[in-house]
Amino acid sequence: MEEYLKQLNESQREAVVYTDGPSLVVAGAGSGKTRVLTYKIAYLLQQGLPPQSILALTFTNKAAREMKERVASLTDEQTARRLWMGTFHSIFSRILRYEAERIGYPSNFTIYDATDSKSLLRSIMKEMQLDDKVYRPGMIQSRISNAKNALVTYKAYEQNKELVQHDIDSKVPLLREIYKRYQNRCMQAGAMDFDDLLLQTNILFRDHPDVLEKYRSFFQFVLVDEYQDTNFAQHLIVQRLCEVHRRICVVGDDAQSIYSFRGANIDNILQFKNQYPGCRIFKLERNYRSTQNIVNAANSLIHKNTKQIQKTVYSEKEEGNKVSICSSYSDYEEGYAVAGKINDMRMRNYDYADFAILYRTNAQSRILEEALRKRGIPYKIYGGLSFYQRKEVKDVISYLRLIINPHDEEAFKRVINYPARGIGDTTLNKLIAAATEHNVSLWTVLDDPIGYALQINNGTAKKLSDFRELISGFIQRNVKLSAEEIASAVVKESGIVSTLFQDRSVEGISKQENLQELLKGIAEFCEIRREEGAEHVSLADFLSEVSLLTDQDNDKEEQANKVTMMTVHAAKGLEFRNVFVVGLEEDLFPSAMSKDNPRAVEEERRLFYVAITRAEENCVLTYAKSRYRNGQSAMCSPSRFLKDIDTQYIYKTKDAIADGLLTVTRRPSAFSSSFQQPKAVEEDTYVSPVAQAAGRLTRMETASSSPSSAPASDLSGLYVGAKVRHDRFGEGEVTAIEGDGGNAKATVSFAHFGQKQLLLKFARLTIVE
Repeated sequence: MEEYLKQLNESQREAVVYTDGPSLVVAGAGSGKTRVLTYKIAYLLQQGLPPQSILALTFTNKAAREMKERVASLTDEQTARRLWMGTFHSIFSRILRYEAERIGYPSNFTIYDATDSKSLLRSIMKEMQLDDKVYRPGMIQSRISNAKNALVTYKAYEQNKELVQHDIDSKVPLLREIYKRYQNRCMQAGAMDFDDLLLQTNILFRDHPDVLEKYRSFFQFVLVDEYQDTNFAQHLIVQRLCEVHRRICVVGDDAQSIYSFRGANIDNILQFKNQYPGCRIFKLERNYRSTQNIVNAANSLIHKNTKQIQKTVYSEKEEGNKVSICSSYSDYEEGYAVAGKINDMRMRNYDYADFAILYRTNAQSRILEEALRKRGIPYKIYGGLSFYQRKEVKDVISYLRLIINPHDEEAFKRVINYPARGIGDTTLNKLIAAATEHNVSLWTVLDDPIGYALQINNGTAKKLSDFRELISGFIQRNVKLSAEEIASAVVKESGIVSTLFQDRSVEGISKQENLQELLKGIAEFCEIRREEGAEHVSLADFLSEVSLLTDQDNDKEEQANKVTMMTVHAAKGLEFRNVFVVGLEEDLFPSAMSKDNPRAVEEERRLFYVAITRAEENCVLTYAKSRYRNGQSAMCSPSRFLKDIDTQYIYKTKDAIADGLLTVTRRPSAFSSSFQQPKAVEEDTYVSPVAQAAGRLTRMETASSSPSSAPASDLSGLYVGAKVRHDRFGEGEVTAIEGDGGNAKATVSFAHFGQKQLLLKFARLTIVE
């Protein structure tokens, strides 16, 4: 064992060998916490502790497998198999199997996953004749889950006046009744959902002291990974198991607590030493991942938080390149600039797999995906779907496909009952059977249900007729309307907008953002085509381009050498040689929903800290001065977090200085090239978007106005060689002018887009010098 201990640094070794009482291991980013946990388990085994008496709790099966494999390499596989090591849910489901009868469940109880749970809730709400547009299954499921993780049973929920009043105010007064029926149905079916595994374990230990005592005695040492991510239910179970023998070691980093929306409570780790008097605190402060400049920049950022366990993370790697802050005139230019930068850096012997692009919201990926595709850069979306593969996006695209080709069977099947209009699988199967029998399309049958002997009642016939009229109306209007106008009409008149904007969960808000981003993409496509001289930009034009994008998405061939794209939340625990963090603007990062809550702002800052500390060698932070959000283009202010980073660790671009982020110019680092920027910096006039759904809906309803109606810029003084700025493309130089009057065109060379020939009556150009 001494040989193994020699592989640890002094702080790691002290944390491993201390076993006399409670201990908290504060593990900074890249400091080797997994190694400490596995070596501590091996050390406990070497000290004579039986493997079955060690309980090690993780948050993912992957982490548990990795730790078990490492323990096996230090000891042997048979010993590693006897450890009680796994996720909270897997370990407690194992205990509940043994003890289920004590709380009224069979030992062979079923575990419902999220799909099973939502299906049961839908059945209950249907029986109660509740409107699923008001009682949204996803929202109901989320509220019940939150209640269970706070250890609020349905009986306690009914008696809680505050919760009941909140439901009344939210126009879902029967939620408590749904919760009651749902839990009773689970009991009748001998089933638990994932949240029950924690709730029922707490009930078991609370109501049966003899059972609690048995497991207290059985587990002689408890270890918990990522303790900053524990919720109330998890924290209480661990506390009950350890409050007598107090042989517990938790590992985590308060600076990486970023999951409050899942119920994680940072106070669990911040208050650990108070709950366990005499607790030893070990700080793992050496970062083995990143260069000194990256580590120091991240430190200077996180030190602005007030609620934290003080530590100073350091790196003994090379000083490295400074963190770069780069701005773009628009989010569109930002995407293409990042793609261009990746291409440039590839010349320094980096592979595509050495790059990661991190963003705050999934909706931001669309422009980035487009930019990477246009430059032929392979990429993969980690922990999520490509933008055009997300359900809410595919739903709208399917409507648009059906307008162009009503005989498109897959599009037809996808939208005939979305949003829900009472046309179920039985009716759809009858349509399919009739179409198959007569060798015609589904639309043909829908257009003449009597002629094809469709066996349906009058109510169903009316629903089918309404759907046919809806699509037929879109088809007729599509002849005259532009792609953006027909798309806007579709999302409003089909009911998609009202359906999505009723869901206020995190998942629901993400879907709303994706819908807005799709409309933005269609509007941008139309505007670019107009500037290039197209008189009418049709829906078919847009779908032709989108089909090429989605074809690439559907390619199943796996290539390891790809740029990784993901949200910052998904990036936790990963590392890359080069990291781009994009969209660093107020109301985006930090999120608009956090700005009035100091505690929420601190979590957003921790999220940014996680983003920076994913980088090993180079970290580039980007922001746009204008971004199309919530149905309109708005000027943006750089994120307050950029000012939190100590300027001595930042390479200072001229625009960062002009925007007030930096004050002193220093000698550029080896990684000094930055995005080319406009020389004239406008005063920030950012208009903060209204976060409420009603406000966003109002803006979306006005977003369909054609950009062609906007007044053209005064370009009477335009000349070859003039420096100009474009809303999306940024700064460029005029290289040629031809034609006159309404047919006048200018050829402009842009830094990140190459040469563009623009029709001046539509081009949004501003002469800057």
